[in-house]
Amino acid sequence: MVELAGIIVLGILAQWFAWKIKIPAILPLILIGLLVGPISTLISEDGTKWIEPVWNGTEGLFPGERLFNFVSLAISIILFEGGLTLKKDEILNVGPAIVKLISLGSLITFLGAGVAAHFIFDLSWAISFLFSALIIVTGPTVIAPILRNIPLKQDVSAVLKWEGILIDPIGALVAVLVYEFISVEAGYEYTGEALIEFGKIVIIGLSIGFTSAYALFYSLKFKLIPHYLLNVITLAAVLMVFVLSDLFAHESGLLAVVVMGMVIGNLKVDELKEILYFKESLSILLISILFILLAANINIEDMMLLYRWETLFLFLVVILILRPLSVFLSTAGSGLKFNEKLFISWVGPRGIVAAGIASLFGLKLAMKGEPGAEYITPLVFMIVLGTVLLNATTARLFARVAGVFLKSSDGIIMIGASKLARLLATYLKKNGRRVVLIDSNSRHIENAVSLGLEAIEGNVYSDELLEDVELNDIGYLLALTGSESINEYAIEKFTPIFGEQGAFRLVSTDELKEGNIQPNEKLFSHKDDYLNLSEVVRDFPLINEIIVSSPEHYLKLLNKINEESHSIPVFLKDNEGVIHIISSLKESFKIEKGNILVYIGKTII
Repeated sequence: MVELAGIIVLGILAQWFAWKIKIPAILPLILIGLLVGPISTLISEDGTKWIEPVWNGTEGLFPGERLFNFVSLAISIILFEGGLTLKKDEILNVGPAIVKLISLGSLITFLGAGVAAHFIFDLSWAISFLFSALIIVTGPTVIAPILRNIPLKQDVSAVLKWEGILIDPIGALVAVLVYEFISVEAGYEYTGEALIEFGKIVIIGLSIGFTSAYALFYSLKFKLIPHYLLNVITLAAVLMVFVLSDLFAHESGLLAVVVMGMVIGNLKVDELKEILYFKESLSILLISILFILLAANINIEDMMLLYRWETLFLFLVVILILRPLSVFLSTAGSGLKFNEKLFISWVGPRGIVAAGIASLFGLKLAMKGEPGAEYITPLVFMIVLGTVLLNATTARLFARVAGVFLKSSDGIIMIGASKLARLLATYLKKNGRRVVLIDSNSRHIENAVSLGLEAIEGNVYSDELLEDVELNDIGYLLALTGSESINEYAIEKFTPIFGEQGAFRLVSTDELKEGNIQPNEKLFSHKDDYLNLSEVVRDFPLINEIIVSSPEHYLKLLNKINEESHSIPVFLKDNEGVIHIISSLKESFKIEKGNILVYIGKTII
């Protein structure tokens, strides 16, 4: 009981620690598992592990095949959740460079790592290609924490983000197929028979996956499942599909749940977001338990298998040859510069899917006595730990050296996508500034997108925006909603992340009525609330520019615009074309001849 509680407590503490210092959670989880497992045998008085998942085959926390069964069920849930995130529309929208990276790039890694493992470690071709299939995946859970605090161009962040998201379930599917072929081939003398049996597994896995996905979809569509049972029935359905598929065709369960997740994720399921939230929470708990258990189950003898120069050689081949080769070939002809490709080549940490499936397949193949199976888990864990450690410690420095580190984050995020925000965003975009609109109103988002603006439907009270690595180049924050509480909350929550250069909100109606406006408040306008601005934009949806001839001329223009109730000054464009928010101008800001005063509303000159 103490060991079980200890695993859960240590796992959640590892997750919190990883969040706090902004590193992938898999790193502390595996290190804790190794510490309480194989490393503890060097410390304990009797030479036993502090946590022993399986001991002598029949004792420990999970004696016999119970560890294998627990890992199988946990991985099936994790893979189902991964499948839910794979959207066909996203693959079509991410661009040819990312599509090539997850197809051509994966193929290069698969073939190259398989050949390298075969010749460097003298493993069979089957085991070598299983290893290479497992290290294809990077994964969003390891990419996001590394990139979150590195200001990068949107293109670079987008490539790494979408590669991690899309390749997770695809890599899992490839690994499952390779493993199933190995399992089938091992039981048959002739390759022809093995291929037939493999075909049965694939057909049954695909059939049950598709069928169960549509069964769940129609159950949700016709309200056959009460809301309070939604998540638990989905969980039960995943476990049932996994076990049922395995009964019809041994080893087809993982394929079935991956397919089930992919199909459900691409159907119009209103409850999909709620299912995803539940599955994410469950996956965090399972991952926390799983990786401590799996790392603890490794023995010192397994670790000693890697205590040789060939291990370092294989690691260097993967990160210094295969990764750059796949990136440069996949991005040939794209708009990415050489230094951007170089940085993408450097950042390729392997993640949770690789380590989890490797442990599962390693256990299964070792139980079957497959030659070389004992290398699968330690080799993959070595790649995972090595790449995560390397990228977590050097990515920021490498970004500076490669010249992709943005010295100034001048992107603008607007909370609210009203007509006012859309008018301002359109002007800023035409002047070369990146603007991202955030709103929970889907109609506002649709209107913004129809204007060619970058808009995200989201809730400021959730943490999703903080996790988005594609917003790393944002330095200005404008809270422009009609809600005083939302504006103040957005300023308080997001200023440290997105307001490096400046964060501004609208003055509230009460502040205007009471005259309670602090001079040091960072306001978009000190005399116009949301209603005022909205009326001006409704009556005069125009943005006007006036060239300034001198500082005195600027003050005269400013006073004239402020006197006109239907005109509001918003920006000043300097002689280098840089746009400044008027409220952000310091007293020391030098007004020069040729500057442009920008205002919205009625044309006064």
